[in-house]
Amino acid sequence: MAGLPAERGRRRKRADAEQNRTAIIGAAITVLNRNPGASIEDVAKAAGVTRQTVYAHFASREALLEAVFEHAAADAIAAFDAAGLDDEPPAEALLDLLEVGWKVSAQYPFLWHLPPVSASEDADRHGPVLDWLQEIIRRGQETGDFERDVSPTWLVTASLALARAAEEEVKAGRMTIDQATSTVHSSLLRLFGLGER
Repeated sequence: MAGLPAERGRRRKRADAEQNRTAIIGAAITVLNRNPGASIEDVAKAAGVTRQTVYAHFASREALLEAVFEHAAADAIAAFDAAGLDDEPPAEALLDLLEVGWKVSAQYPFLWHLPPVSASEDADRHGPVLDWLQEIIRRGQETGDFERDVSPTWLVTASLALARAAEEEVKAGRMTIDQATSTVHSSLLRLFGLGER
């Protein structure tokens, strides 16, 4: 029984560490939404922890940003699951995918200002959304809702390219997030032959 207090201590430390990590990610979202250029020190202050505590969980600002992106991606996956896209006709599922995606991304406006990454990293980051999109395209081509003579892979790649172009316009200050969102939405509907809806 002598080991029980030590085990309880380890469990408490793990729980405290998990609490700190959650607090840091939550603070990062709040602080970065206000100022995309916020520092680790700004995040630490908002989370009520030291810079050292932040660095104990995230080796760099980039690692913290990646963790926040993963948090946003998990929110998106949960929202897509809840939307029941698999049970909807393909055209409706595409519209709902876009709508749900914009609602989730609206909670993380700073994501539009993240440093650019390579095309393959971008595809990895958007993997869950692209998987949903590819499945909707597959179903839509089977039912005839979408053009059958265009490769699903090309449609996914073109969709991601449109999103990247909009992101670059926002970063360059040539579009607001709302303008970029609306433009991508319209462009994707045209790409899929659905017209304005």
